[in-house]
Amino acid sequence: MNLGYLWGIFLGSLHAMVPITLTATGEVIGESSGLFNIGLEGIILLGAMTGALGAEVGGPIFGLLVGVVTGFAIGLVFGLVCTYFKGVQLIAGVGINLFAAGLVTFWLIDLGVPGHHAVAEKGQMVDISTPLGDFSPMILVALGLPVLIYFLLYRTKLGLKIRAVGENPQAADVAGIKIHLLRWLSTAAGASLAGLAGAYISIDWMGSVTKEISAGRGFIALATVVFSGLNPLLVLLGGFIFGFFDNLAVWVATMPAVQKVIPWQFVAMAPYVVTLLVVAGVIGRVRFPAAMGIPYERE
Repeated sequence: MNLGYLWGIFLGSLHAMVPITLTATGEVIGESSGLFNIGLEGIILLGAMTGALGAEVGGPIFGLLVGVVTGFAIGLVFGLVCTYFKGVQLIAGVGINLFAAGLVTFWLIDLGVPGHHAVAEKGQMVDISTPLGDFSPMILVALGLPVLIYFLLYRTKLGLKIRAVGENPQAADVAGIKIHLLRWLSTAAGASLAGLAGAYISIDWMGSVTKEISAGRGFIALATVVFSGLNPLLVLLGGFIFGFFDNLAVWVATMPAVQKVIPWQFVAMAPYVVTLLVVAGVIGRVRFPAAMGIPYERE
């Protein structure tokens, strides 16, 4: 195997890590405030759909913004239900996934091409060309955003408040912090990154929308959060690891010589097997915020 193949695998892994890293970084914000959202899979799917529609109307940048707004809106609904109305976070997340699966499937049927919609060329992102290969500008966003979120959570007063409402909401309430409002906005901001991830998949990476386009990446992002221990910087490492195995299956599928040794279907299982191994290996060692998943009620 020459350096060209290795570099191609590396670039492909960077593209594959983008949706996982963006989604996991957003979930770190939400879980730091005390809310966990397993509806990330559905938000990615809806972001892919609305992002594609927005890109075909106003161009790729507009499509990305539409994806962000979609995720933020769903996060607002999720946060409202789980903070002010004391809803069960697990059930609310499952509801998002079911709603997204049904809506996107109906939308694809309505377009007349059941199961698949190719994004118009005018709506697709243009990669940055370099002597070392073409790459999406969203890679730079995915590499830089976790660093910014780490600075926000651990170097600013706002980050201290977010972590406080997740760790000890009673003490934070006494200190004058608006628990419900901060949790609500934190989980909405986190969900907006999942929407951005979905839009990236449809209008940049894949160039199309299918009803399976999220392909479990929302759940892989949750595993990345567990792997990172709510540290945005470690999200980068986890995102690349999962992105590498995600891209590896695509690479094997295009290499007949490799398929003779390892069937690509077997390699395609790798991201999910790695997810299970990571969760099984670190879930008992990670310390989550003490009040995560527990609705706050003032005594």
